[in-house]
Amino acid sequence: MKKEHKSEAHLARNPQGLVPALVIDGQLLTQSLAIIEYLNETRNSVTYLPNDVVDRAKVRAISHAIAMDIHPVCNLGVVAHVMEITGKGDEARAAWMKKFIGEGLAAVENMLQATQGPLCLGSTPTLADICLVPQVYNARRWEVGMTAFVRINSIIEQLEKIDAFLQAHPDYAKP
Repeated sequence: MKKEHKSEAHLARNPQGLVPALVIDGQLLTQSLAIIEYLNETRNSVTYLPNDVVDRAKVRAISHAIAMDIHPVCNLGVVAHVMEITGKGDEARAAWMKKFIGEGLAAVENMLQATQGPLCLGSTPTLADICLVPQVYNARRWEVGMTAFVRINSIIEQLEKIDAFLQAHPDYAKP
């Protein structure tokens, strides 16, 4: 919120001026999906992608629908530019967010009908679950109507019981 991601120090790490940027194993990695897949491939205790090739494709499709279709058009920088070029204010920003987050989550809800389990696919958090949580946070922030998203709401309810997801929440207060 303090725009630290636009500082010279951060731009030296990540010329995109975006987060995350993670130094791990002596390497600087950027982009959430790339970091998560790196962890999946280098940490024996981490399995964010299923072993089955079809299930892995389903998890990636849901993840990409969120991270590549909803998130980019709802990025605050994109929305600020839309407001600037249209001359519209906060009302336009809210309408933009509601439209694209709502339509995107409706598509994800439909995609989730092809999966089973209490989470996006099964009972273990996957890349899809990791992508879904912050997008639902944004939906709530922008007051997107969520009642039609029965499967998404059920998944989020389960994920909000997992300590790692609680600790990663932007409003988490460390004890």
